[in-house]
Amino acid sequence: MNSTDNEKRTHSMAIQGALPVAFGTVFPHGAFALGVEAITDFETKRPQLDKDTGLPLWAVDVIDADPEARGKAKSVKVKVAAEVCPTLPDEVPGLPFRPIEFEAMAVMPYVDDNGRRPRVAYSLRARGVKAPGGAGGRRAPAAKDAA
Repeated sequence: MNSTDNEKRTHSMAIQGALPVAFGTVFPHGAFALGVEAITDFETKRPQLDKDTGLPLWAVDVIDADPEARGKAKSVKVKVAAEVCPTLPDEVPGLPFRPIEFEAMAVMPYVDDNGRRPRVAYSLRARGVKAPGGAGGRRAPAAKDAA
């Protein structure tokens, strides 16, 4: 192998963009939704759009049900691309938060350079939300299934 082969390999990646991941891999103990809100572009003050679908992005505030999760890992946001605000699952009597599952999850790695030194961080995305164990979810209206 010569140096030009090495150069070619360092300039192209086999995986680009978001990496598909199962809900249970991200949240093996489950998750709870606190709420959902539109993501607004800081500069234009307009709804931020998903680069792949062109749909508005919504942020679902989530608490990881893992009893070992601490600090920043305990509370995360999952971005959902949808024409209208995703409908969260119904409340469950006796629980302070709404149990939730996400459909078609993906993890997007990026470089966070806001701290003292850059670090790899991850953005969580999904195509829809549903109640845990529920058959069929509440997909983004742009991806509605015919009844």
